[in-house]
Amino acid sequence: MNLASYGHCLRGVVSRELLRFVHQRSRFVAALVRPLVWLFVFAAGFRMALGVAMTEPYQTYVLYEVYIVPGLVGMIQLFNGMQSSLSMVYDREMGSMRVLLVSPFPRWYLLVCKLLAGTLVSIVQVYVFLAIAYLYGVQAPLAGYVLVLPALVVTGFMVGALGMLLSTFVRQLENFAGIMNFVIFPMFFLSSALYPLWRIREGSYLVYQIAALNPFTYAVEMIRFAMYERFHVVASSISLVTALVLLGLAILAYNPARGMMARKGGGSE
Repeated sequence: MNLASYGHCLRGVVSRELLRFVHQRSRFVAALVRPLVWLFVFAAGFRMALGVAMTEPYQTYVLYEVYIVPGLVGMIQLFNGMQSSLSMVYDREMGSMRVLLVSPFPRWYLLVCKLLAGTLVSIVQVYVFLAIAYLYGVQAPLAGYVLVLPALVVTGFMVGALGMLLSTFVRQLENFAGIMNFVIFPMFFLSSALYPLWRIREGSYLVYQIAALNPFTYAVEMIRFAMYERFHVVASSISLVTALVLLGLAILAYNPARGMMARKGGGSE
């Protein structure tokens, strides 16, 4: 086992995920349909109902569709992270995950490779969406499209690790869809993805408190500030720590000796 072997393993896992993504064109279309519907349809109606929003990092009043684009970027990564975890459940049932996890490479390294592959796929989807939004007229500073890349990596790891952790609690593929609904929609709607926190606070203080405790809120704010050439220290720190904690829990859960996989009698059952 040398550095070249680890690199070969990483290329194999990433290539497999990218090939699966290329062959599943409906997955790519579905990943773009959701945010584009919000951008083209809902934002047009909410612009009249909500007017404009002024909040950091914006220097002036902005239209509603400008505000929600970072939130929709987070939506893409959230759904992709959960869908990548769905593939973990599928691979475990079909046996390919068992083959991967019994390879001589450390288990934590294999899981990190899997997370990195899913994150790269989500980043491709994000930049295609940002290109469409740019042509639509929602344009961030050009440097922001480069500066947002580290934020996308952290967010991709955070939601991917969460999905990976959830996948250890599922024994059958059919049960994962229900868990996804109980996680994705509360995380997305109870955040600052669609509305500023100050506006949520005006409507319901309880919902505001939940949104303030939601790690996805800080991931969205990290993306939002990065797109406009600002660095949000608090949001970035919370997102990074959350990603590391979830990754550690997922690695522990996939440990056949101590984690949830041991309680279920093995990952392929």
